[in-house]
Amino acid sequence: MTRRADFLAANRGQRAPMPGFVLLVRDRKDGDPAPRLGITVTKKIGGAVIRNRMKRRFRALARAALPSLGIAGADHVLIGRAGGVERDYARLAAELETALRRLAARKDKPAPPRSDTAPDQPGSAQSATGPAAPGA
Repeated sequence: MTRRADFLAANRGQRAPMPGFVLLVRDRKDGDPAPRLGITVTKKIGGAVIRNRMKRRFRALARAALPSLGIAGADHVLIGRAGGVERDYARLAAELETALRRLAARKDKPAPPRSDTAPDQPGSAQSATGPAAPGA
């Protein structure tokens, strides 16, 4: 995957957070059974050398796991987390397998809706329906 719109669409799909990464999976529903892979690692993780090393590891992990465990016709996005580059490769492989199995098990369930705003705090005078009624 190379287009930003594909990454943003995958963000609306299902997610499986793991210690070294977050896996996002979204069914494309375009009839193409091939799974696609996207990788992103932010500058917060480290410099270019660290980010590229992490992306190489993710590519190798995905090359091994996606053909057998990947969801057909879906976009898979791996988001690097802090500490992921220091994790043992075998541990990352096991975590990716766990994440793929977990998402495949709940593939038929719709993703819960995510809101872009924080939920109302308890005890606040105003809720999503408007201001609190006097005496309520």
